[in-house]
Amino acid sequence: MPQLPLLSGKQLIKILAKLGYSVERQRGSHIRLSAPEKKSVTVPNYKQIDRSLLVKILRDAKLKPEDFLSFF
Repeated sequence: MPQLPLLSGKQLIKILAKLGYSVERQRGSHIRLSAPEKKSVTVPNYKQIDRSLLVKILRDAKLKPEDFLSFF
């Protein structure tokens, strides 16, 4: 499996927006994204999201890391 990049919360939200997700609400530094017929995901608005957290967010969005890397 290729190594995932280190991203900020804003960068991850932009990538998820390309997949059909939109901002539903925000509470503090956590932003909830939803998409039609997909599970909602929560993305922290951090300067840098750890790779292990990124894997968990991708799992919630039902994305494989290889598919996610195609957006770069």
